[in-house]
Amino acid sequence: MSNTKIAVFVGSLRAASINLRLARALEKLAPSDVQFEYASLGDIPLFNQDLETDLPAPAAKLKALIAEADGLLFVTPEHNRSIPAALKNAIDWGSRPWGQNSWPGKAGGLLGTSPSAAGTAMAQQHLRNILAAEGVNVYTTPEVFLQDTAGLIDDQYTITNERTRQFLQGWLDGYIAWVNKFKA
Repeated sequence: MSNTKIAVFVGSLRAASINLRLARALEKLAPSDVQFEYASLGDIPLFNQDLETDLPAPAAKLKALIAEADGLLFVTPEHNRSIPAALKNAIDWGSRPWGQNSWPGKAGGLLGTSPSAAGTAMAQQHLRNILAAEGVNVYTTPEVFLQDTAGLIDDQYTITNERTRQFLQGWLDGYIAWVNKFKA
């Protein structure tokens, strides 16, 4: 069986991001033949169409990551009822220049966590709309609106609540099966 490469896009730039913790916890649940590679969204300059004919190195690196990935995993907080600017910026760079969109045909998954009981529901809905416009095949069921609580994910990125761990394991297993349907 060949390895499955997952490009991970964590919408938060914070070092102590709860969404980064969630991504790392999911990585621990993944089978050994699934590799997570994290995009560095904070290094990418703001999109400027004047720069797209000679891509800045961080944008070129992002496009290469997308091209090499079998699947795309978006783990995002919610900023003002939408997705963070860093994540939207990365999506914009990945779609350019015209005729060289890196997103179409890729299998995507999205989830996020927040202290709010609603999790990141609004951000995920906006992200679904954006990814659909870019041609990403988004895994939609079940949706994950995870409320972050103290101690839910420990310092070793282990999910401490058994029901939550089982739910996320089921989601991840379904997502990986989804990725394998679209794997080239």
